[in-house]
Amino acid sequence: MAAPFTALRADGEINLDAVEDQAAMLRRNGVCGVFVCGTTGEGLSLTTDERMQVAQRWMEVAGRKMRVFVHVSHTSVVEARALAAHARKIGAHAVGMMGPVFFRSSRVEDVAAHCAIVAEAAGELPFYYYHIPSYNGAYVSVCRLLEAAKDRIANLAGAKFTHEDLADYGACLALEGGRFDILFGRDEMLLAALALGAKGAIGSTYNFAGLLYGGLLEAFDGGDLVRARRLQAKAVEIIDAISATACGYLPAAKAIVKMLGLDLGPVRSPLRDITVEEEKALRARLERIGFFEYACKL
Repeated sequence: MAAPFTALRADGEINLDAVEDQAAMLRRNGVCGVFVCGTTGEGLSLTTDERMQVAQRWMEVAGRKMRVFVHVSHTSVVEARALAAHARKIGAHAVGMMGPVFFRSSRVEDVAAHCAIVAEAAGELPFYYYHIPSYNGAYVSVCRLLEAAKDRIANLAGAKFTHEDLADYGACLALEGGRFDILFGRDEMLLAALALGAKGAIGSTYNFAGLLYGGLLEAFDGGDLVRARRLQAKAVEIIDAISATACGYLPAAKAIVKMLGLDLGPVRSPLRDITVEEEKALRARLERIGFFEYACKL
């Protein structure tokens, strides 16, 4: 599953017209679902109304052909519940949320209690805890969190695990005989997660390198670890090239989709857009490492 960018117009307003082309590009390149308005989608930089509009448009365009998960985290639990209830209303396939991002806690009981308030508003929709401590600072054991939440969140389905702690990830997969769906979120470590037993993943680079990851999955499933390792190494090269850009990862990653022919517009403050010079340098580096051989096709 991809974590899609939120398309913006030149004036910074959301561009719902672009969603159809985004969905078509992802489907053509082997992506089976989307996690909308998350980190890559700049969800916490959008208003609640904007997020609802984006989620609804994705359901209209892709809901019958792709799984649509909706990110509902918010600094206000009232707004988070409204987003969860809206996701239920539009027929989304699941919701996900991070732990608190400002008044945060490292006590799993506190995080579980907070998630339970929001999960209840989603009704029967599967609820995923979104673990991304490098952004929200919630350094908790996801395995312990799932144990603390399983009896208080009736619709608890699993987690989106965007962290390097593979021991915790493996423990989550093994918890209660594999009861929970633990989707991996570190694209540069996908192969390691597959070796531990991962069955699914959500990532930002799947927006433009679906062919590469499709090949990696095919190689792993076929027992060709040499090819799988080579493709994982190529993914790391690509991610390193993006991360080295001075504007930061997300604006540079969004610019790559434009290089492939789909202009999703600028990013929203406090992020800043990539400059012409930075974009040229990024394209040159991507060409040197052979990225466009693996890039998604329109």
